Amino acid sequence: MSGTSPSLTPPADATAPVRHPEAPAPGAPIGTHYGECFGCGGEQPHGLHLAARAGDGVRVAAEFTVRPAHQGAPGLAHGGVLATALDETLGSLNWLLRVIAVTGRLETDFVRPVPVGTVLYLEAEVTAVAGRKIYSRATGRIGGPEGPVAVRAQALFIEVKVDHFIDNGRPEEIQAAMSDPDQVRRARAFEVNP
Repeated sequence: MSGTSPSLTPPADATAPVRHPEAPAPGAPIGTHYGECFGCGGEQPHGLHLAARAGDGVRVAAEFTVRPAHQGAPGLAHGGVLATALDETLGSLNWLLRVIAVTGRLETDFVRPVPVGTVLYLEAEVTAVAGRKIYSRATGRIGGPEGPVAVRAQALFIEVKVDHFIDNGRPEEIQAAMSDPDQVRRARAFEVNP
């Protein structure tokens, strides 16, 4: 990363991340946490529909295809959409720790343009944990999982309680999520970054 801010550097007393014993097995899909999520939700017509899978340790791999609705300059992915893909992938790491966390800081480097129609292959890992702070990094590659780096990011996630979502979300969506008769979907709606 170029110009990484000090807030993304773990403190000296940070610990190595520990995968939760009930985390999804390596290779297992992480799945969507909320149907309306722009990053991973299947009910968002112009969303990323990002598909993430658990990796070894505290790592995930994900991918999404850049569609015409995701462009900024003609024929190229919008930088904000690429940052969203990185943020969504980094947020998926929290499933492996089994914590509820939100993005506190995200720094992104845009290395090369990503054309519409391209599959962006993302990998992310937690690098350290210090209290409620979770430090992580991600890369996005084009042309395959070993292709050239197009984007990369470092992030700081902050562990929160479910009240964070209930107290701050729009009441209609909160009530709809909490009224879902499917207990698993109801719980998942509040488990990953907003």
